Amino acid sequence: MLARSKMDNPGRNQVINIRVQEQQRDLIDNAASILGKNRSDFVLEVACREAEKVICDKTFFALNEEKYQNFLAILNSPLKRTKKFVNY
Repeated sequence: MLARSKMDNPGRNQVINIRVQEQQRDLIDNAASILGKNRSDFVLEVACREAEKVICDKTFFALNEEKYQNFLAILNSPLKRTKKFVNY
């Protein structure tokens, strides 16, 4: 069985286990079935999509033109020399 699962899912060699309530499992299975996916593929796809969203939300931000220009001005201005800065 192990060899077959490696053939079915090339590149997948890590395991993530979670405990859920029966109602949660049933909900996930129902949604996966609607999309024609198995539980593992559905959970992996949704988890990765949400992980990417979290990372993007913390990495990218939108500013209006005025705030963007202020941001650029701050980035382009020289650093203030402080005692802490001089020690580096």
